Amino acid sequence: MNGLSLSELCCLFCCPPFPGRIAAKLAFLPPEPTYTLIPDPDAAGPALPPGGAAGGGGGLGWKLHLLDRAEFQYSQRELDTTDVFLTRSARGNKVSCMYIRCAPAARFTVLFSHGNAVDLGQMSSFYIGLGTRINCNIFSYDYAGYGASTGKPSEKNLYADIDAAWHALRTRYGISPENIILYGQSIGTVPTVDLASRYECAAVVLHSPLTSGMRVAFPETKKTYCFDAFPNIEKVSKITSRR
Repeated sequence: MNGLSLSELCCLFCCPPFPGRIAAKLAFLPPEPTYTLIPDPDAAGPALPPGGAAGGGGGLGWKLHLLDRAEFQYSQRELDTTDVFLTRSARGNKVSCMYIRCAPAARFTVLFSHGNAVDLGQMSSFYIGLGTRINCNIFSYDYAGYGASTGKPSEKNLYADIDAAWHALRTRYGISPENIILYGQSIGTVPTVDLASRYECAAVVLHSPLTSGMRVAFPETKKTYCFDAFPNIEKVSKITSRR
């Protein structure tokens, strides 16, 4: 994490509206996109109204095109098991989503919220390997400003992005909450904890979780302030999942 400048420290303590901007600057590191989504008439999705849960806009299908920096480690066969599409968040951003059928007869699907310096293209090989090893299908999405998702990274967008992904997974693929495992890594634990505090699911996995923005920047912090960002520590007790 980068250090805070004197002016940013002053804003942090004297101007409560600014910490969110500082947190965004420090927490979000969107890489140069490693993939693009290409319209594909032969892969048309469900004909839902624009802005609906599957949000592709009237059944438009998409094809994944990985760039060299994605470093994809598998063959076209594995790539053919991957669906990609765009849905729309409540904040008006297009959210890029990826569903990988790693295990067709799998009981569980992992809704994976990735770390702060990667996108779906970079994560695709990892998802295939993970799903194959644990016999689960993998569903993931890019945050606003990452990959093919529109908008700018922010805390509020994180919550809207995972909501859009959750509803797309449930409506487009018919996956029930009791068969969804929420997995968050690093900054991805922020939307994961928020969603898990509001919806029941099969299980929750937090990998390198954040406690809150202030506690990361200032480890001695013991209190959650009203202007703190990413307050996972205040939400985690509301998670109802037993695993």
